[in-house]
Amino acid sequence: MNALMIKGLLFAAVLIGATIFVVESMHIDLSDPINLITIIGAIAIAVLTVGVSIKYINQMKTDSASGKLAEENWDGIGEYKNELPSGWAFSFLGTMIWAMWYWTMGYPVNAYSQIGEYNGEVKTYNQKFEEMHKNADKATLQQMGESIFLVQCASCHGVTGDGLSGKAQDFGSRMTKEQILYTIKNGSNQLGFQMGAMPPMMAQGKDAEEIAAWISGGMKGKQPAAFATCASCHGPDGKGMNGMAPDLAGYNETLVKHVLDHGKTGEIGRMPSFKTMLTPIQDKALAVYIQSLSN
Repeated sequence: MNALMIKGLLFAAVLIGATIFVVESMHIDLSDPINLITIIGAIAIAVLTVGVSIKYINQMKTDSASGKLAEENWDGIGEYKNELPSGWAFSFLGTMIWAMWYWTMGYPVNAYSQIGEYNGEVKTYNQKFEEMHKNADKATLQQMGESIFLVQCASCHGVTGDGLSGKAQDFGSRMTKEQILYTIKNGSNQLGFQMGAMPPMMAQGKDAEEIAAWISGGMKGKQPAAFATCASCHGPDGKGMNGMAPDLAGYNETLVKHVLDHGKTGEIGRMPSFKTMLTPIQDKALAVYIQSLSN
């Protein structure tokens, strides 16, 4: 065994020792097959790197160039028409075989993945959460809803739900006169209610003004005759006919759920959908809290 071989083996031993030391210091769980395969791969790379380096260093000392030169050259420097080294060919073939295995049977196409594990854990936790709070009382739901609101909604609607001076919806009241007039003029088709899109210009002029004033005033006093146009979808009381259309009187659970599922365009941009972010209990809790803001 020559000196170069001894130095190479010592270097490989140092690399392997350093790898094991780092693993131990980081308290990596080697019972996890993914971690174990990674460590074995690191050790294999250290051994192969040293072995290949020793092989070619020895060849450089003893081998001489041979073969037929290609016609092309660059400033007198040419290449030999030698066969591709078998090691390179087999390595390329092995890489292709491994790639096919990886994409058809291996990690993570149809096997374990961290994203899949995380999604599974979230689903399990949400099921436990729903079961735990399925019979929650109003006070618990309101407290839960406040926590959700402060994290998810307050950045746009304000900590108190005041809409930050008109930049977003003010939950202190259902709608302003200006909002109602805008909706009457332009129609609405954002929230996915069963009644479908509200056509524009269903009322105009004085009729639209009277409707907007009555709804924004809390629907108190004598109902305008022109409201009959709205009642066909929203109901005579304006409460949405049991979820068929938006509730004009307040923030009921169905309305809040539709907004959370579909998002809504406002003054400061598009509110995203929260459909995959909140559980049904959390939707209900948020509705209870928003109702408390308008009371």
